[in-house]
Amino acid sequence: MSKNTFSIGGIHPCDAKISRECPITPLALPERVYLSVSQHIGAPAKPVVAPGDQVKVGQVVAEPGGFMSAFIHSSVSGKVVSVGPRQDLAGNFQTCIEIAVEGDEWLESIDRTDTLVTELPEDPKAILEKIRLGGIVGLGGATFPTHVKLSPPPGKKCERLIINGCECEPYLTSDFRTLIEKGEQVVVGTALIKKVLGVAQATIAIEVNKPEALEHVQAIVASLSKLSSEYSGIDIMPLKKKYPQGGEKQLIDAVMHRQVPSGALPIDVGAVVQNVGTALAVYDAVQKNKPLIDNTVTVTGECFPSQANLLVRVGTPLRFILDSLGGIPESAAKVISGGPMMGKAVANLDAATLKGTGALLLLTEKQTRRHEEGNCIRCGKCADACPMGLEPFLLNRLYKAGDLDALEKNAAQDCIQCGCCLYSCPSYIPLLDNISQARGQVMGVIKARAAAARAAAEAAKAKNE
Repeated sequence: MSKNTFSIGGIHPCDAKISRECPITPLALPERVYLSVSQHIGAPAKPVVAPGDQVKVGQVVAEPGGFMSAFIHSSVSGKVVSVGPRQDLAGNFQTCIEIAVEGDEWLESIDRTDTLVTELPEDPKAILEKIRLGGIVGLGGATFPTHVKLSPPPGKKCERLIINGCECEPYLTSDFRTLIEKGEQVVVGTALIKKVLGVAQATIAIEVNKPEALEHVQAIVASLSKLSSEYSGIDIMPLKKKYPQGGEKQLIDAVMHRQVPSGALPIDVGAVVQNVGTALAVYDAVQKNKPLIDNTVTVTGECFPSQANLLVRVGTPLRFILDSLGGIPESAAKVISGGPMMGKAVANLDAATLKGTGALLLLTEKQTRRHEEGNCIRCGKCADACPMGLEPFLLNRLYKAGDLDALEKNAAQDCIQCGCCLYSCPSYIPLLDNISQARGQVMGVIKARAAAARAAAEAAKAKNE
């Protein structure tokens, strides 16, 4: 049993990986897809198509709207019906490109064969450009544009690439199935990212509750290392099962034994972290000229009779996915996009999948029922569980008092919203809800302060000129 894990906090919820034996199966195409231009952190992409345009699978339909942005490609072939506002899963309006599906015609430049391409391009800059043009974003949840993450700022250097194969969130199995069924492509994708970063070492981290994946990927790395020296320096690290092991800062602690300071980025301690799904998407973009137009989605829940891991085209309506598996059972009270710890409740089933959509979880009324909130008994369990070393009981009290200065001083902005505090509280205090609100308020203050500082600097510069 591996002892490698992060050093602060953490919990051990039940795995509930009830869909782990379900192979990845392509989902049939819907009649229409809805491609949001806000599928990544940063500026929304700008549509470059108009109603009436014909598009093919893989064709660019929206270009980056700034430095921190990403291309959007059509996931289907057909006719653009509309470009305009549509409600997302929370009911908020986002600009979407609606496409009526007509056949399944792909761009000729995309290699759709199953042939594994192991020879890497010579030029790291050419690899990075293919990643950018492929619209690749982080598929571990944050959807950070990958080409930006792989371009460290001047003075910063990556010492180790970490590929996150932990999938510590209960119920989710899409990454596990990706490692089992697309492990070769993940390893090649890892080598490609490693080459872009110019780093000698890469670690694929997998929790020990996935022994089949650990053994399988280890064998792949050993085999590819014999083919080319470009696969040397890739190791497989078994990690102890603990939540939230897959959190970026927690994973760096587990693998490199380094703590990312408050307000700092992983690159500040020499690390770059990417998800196994992102490594696969990098392989597809660079070796197959296939942009990010689909993703593996786990559909699961004890009340759902049809467990599945589906290969879903981006922009597919959530209702279509569930209907394809027999519909929502009467016993299901809530649908979650993601897992039970960090997922988001779905308020609108007509919303469409995004690049980062990884799961649909159905829960019963009993599973979602909140207990009556009690008084804090000062037990400290929330503080013991917090993987960021925060004091949730204190942040909760400061939030209720509206003390933003004290919230910032006590690092409410560092909360990763993992839910460990809520899970651990014997008084059922909604710590996660309140601290998430506090975090948003503090982040707003920090951003406003930074904007004011930039404005003052620009005004001073203009005055001197």
